[in-house]
Amino acid sequence: MEIKRDKYLEMLKIRMHNGFVKVITGIRRCGKSYLMNTIFYDELIKNGVDDNHIIRFAFDSADDLESIGENLQELNKNKQKVSPNKFMDYVKRQLVDDQMYYLLLDEVQNLDCFEAVLNGYLRKKNLDVCVTGSNSKFLSHDVLTEFAGRGDEIHMLPLSFSEFYACYDGSLDYAFDDYMIYGGLPAVAQMKSPEQKSTYLKTQMKNVYLKDIVERNNLSSDENIGELLNIIASGISTLTNPTKLAHTYKSVKNANLSASTIDKYISFMQDAFILSKVNRYDVKGKKYINTPYKIYFEDVGLRNARIDFRQIENTHIMENVIYNELRFRGYNVDVGVVESRETQNGVTERKQLEIDFVANLGSKRYYIQSAYDIPNAEKMEQETKSFDKTDDSFKKIIIVEKSMKPRRNEKGYLMLGVKEFLLDPNSLDA
Repeated sequence: MEIKRDKYLEMLKIRMHNGFVKVITGIRRCGKSYLMNTIFYDELIKNGVDDNHIIRFAFDSADDLESIGENLQELNKNKQKVSPNKFMDYVKRQLVDDQMYYLLLDEVQNLDCFEAVLNGYLRKKNLDVCVTGSNSKFLSHDVLTEFAGRGDEIHMLPLSFSEFYACYDGSLDYAFDDYMIYGGLPAVAQMKSPEQKSTYLKTQMKNVYLKDIVERNNLSSDENIGELLNIIASGISTLTNPTKLAHTYKSVKNANLSASTIDKYISFMQDAFILSKVNRYDVKGKKYINTPYKIYFEDVGLRNARIDFRQIENTHIMENVIYNELRFRGYNVDVGVVESRETQNGVTERKQLEIDFVANLGSKRYYIQSAYDIPNAEKMEQETKSFDKTDDSFKKIIIVEKSMKPRRNEKGYLMLGVKEFLLDPNSLDA
């Protein structure tokens, strides 16, 4: 069954012929190549583009490399990149008229001097360029500057829950349970048995994601960064910082790893799109607080696999899932902080109250709390206290695990069931 990625297809379609290199970024195995080479390719054909005007080339394909006189095994053995002259000669031979051509390039970081080559192609008015890649710098925040300000990034996440459920053979409750445990990598979504899913995720984490980070950043081994990843996985959705992580590392490993090294390792994992670091935002002071911060996983299945599917805390995993969904919908997401002064027994205390997410998109802003369960009035008071102190009119939303139609509580705050939130793209506007 084909998994539709309509959101990303639409993002590619509206960027066609814009004079920029369309750069599809995202964690390995999230479906970037399939989006470009199958879904987008099929869309071009459906809209009347001649197949001879679509040039697809994968720089990790033995057959494609052979067509330009390169040998994949020799390149890998000698740690060499593809000759730009050989590739450019190949493309030049394909351009036989002045009609529009579409250049779809996979794993383009394997092409030597790829930035210069692609910038050169931007000067051709009849050539529209779309690429994917896996180099850490190529996929990081530097992606736009790689193309002299003419790169247009489309960041692709693993399957959202709505995409996952659309191809799931089972009930909604079972689908949500599977998603919370095994995440949304497309290959995992099409596997049938729990054993197959867990084995795949554990193998990918160790042999692909961590191995990539070690090789890209010239680390001696994956031992330290792997142990740090375990510690982060055990503490998702909680406030942390490099110093706190260094103390935890010492207590776990009885060894030292400096805060500066930890900060560097976290940046490596961000560049590989394994993790997202989310800073706190002072809602009243309108300023960012650099530390502590929260860390979420790009895919909760990989998080669970890293700690061998122990510590499946639904509260924290649900918060991670909500965070990823907000990013999927295009929101910029911060952790909110509201300062409050409270007096007890004649003593005034300053407290910082947390809002799980401050989600911004254009002029829209939502304050969102992830509350797995609200069994009583005391818990409701605890969850909404930060909302009460914001002193503004932005919409305030509580998302709970229990399935429920959208409704407002006595304070006017919107309450949503998490499944309803995930499946309805307009749920925040209910």
